[in-house]
Amino acid sequence: MLGRTMNILAVYKKNFESVHDSSLQQMKDILSTIQHRFDFDVQYKARELVRRSDFIGRDLVIVLGGDGTLTSISHNVDSKTPVMGVNSHPRSSDPEGSFGFYMGSSIDLFEQDIISVFEGKAIENILPRLQAVIEGTSGNKFTTDPAMNDLLIANTHQYAPSKYHVRRGSKNKEQHSSGLLFSTWFGQGAWFRHVLNKDEFDVIRSRYGDGQEQSHYFVVARDIPHHEREEHSWAWLDWTNQATNITSDMHRGYVVPDGWDEVHFNRGATITVNLDAPPLHLYTFRETMTQVLEQSMK
Repeated sequence: MLGRTMNILAVYKKNFESVHDSSLQQMKDILSTIQHRFDFDVQYKARELVRRSDFIGRDLVIVLGGDGTLTSISHNVDSKTPVMGVNSHPRSSDPEGSFGFYMGSSIDLFEQDIISVFEGKAIENILPRLQAVIEGTSGNKFTTDPAMNDLLIANTHQYAPSKYHVRRGSKNKEQHSSGLLFSTWFGQGAWFRHVLNKDEFDVIRSRYGDGQEQSHYFVVARDIPHHEREEHSWAWLDWTNQATNITSDMHRGYVVPDGWDEVHFNRGATITVNLDAPPLHLYTFRETMTQVLEQSMK
C-alpha cells in the first residue's frame, strides 16, 4: 500500500476482563497469520501505558476496545495518521457489550477489514474536531487537545452556576448556566443528544445543510431558563461556523474535551472555541460515518 514497511501501533483496552484479552489474542494471531502477505510491523500498547510519542511516525493506529478507548487516545493522533477502530466486545454478540459508534470493525470482522486497509479499499472518513484556546490574564495561551465528540466549559464547582460573557461576531451576552456544551456533527451520538428534548433537537437538525458537518458545530448552554432561550436563541443553542469567544466570570472553571483531561482557568480568562483542530482520519468498512450516525438516530 505504501511501497515500504507499514508501521502500525495497536492500542488495546486492558481491564482484566477475559473478553478483551481474548480479542487481543485473536488480533495478534490474525496479524501474525497474514504478515507473510503484507509488509508491516506492529507494536502493541495498553491504553493506560501509551504516550503521545508512541504515535509519531505511524502509518496506522488500530484501537481495540470501545468508543471510550478510541476517544481517550485519539487526542494523540494527528491529521495524517489514519485510525481503525475494532470493537473488542460488540453488543451484537453480547447485550453487555459496547455499541461502538466509531468502531468500524469488530474482532469477528477484523481479518477481512485489515486486509481492506492493506489493499487500499477501506472507507476513509474525515471527522472535524473541536478545540479551545485559553488565554489567561497573564497572556499565556494554551490549546486543548482536539475533541471528536464534545467539549464542555463549566464551573469546576458543579453546584455553582457558570458565569461568563459570550461573544460571536457583534453579539455579546452575559449568561449564567450550568455550562456551555459544544459538539461536532458526529458528536450527536454522544452526550449532546441527551441535553436537548426532541423538539429542540429537531429544530436545530433542520438547519443542517449538505457539507456543513465539516465546517459547523453545535453550541448549547445547559439549563438556561426557557424565556432566555426564546429571547437569545443564538446564545443558548446554535449550529454555527463562527468561533465562540467566552470571557470567564467564574473564580475557577475548566474545559473538558471528550470527557477526559480537564484544563483549568481563572476569572478573566478568555476561551475561544472553534473547529480549527486537526481532523481525524477514521477508517470504516461497510458504511460511512454519516450513514452510521443516521442509523443511530432512528
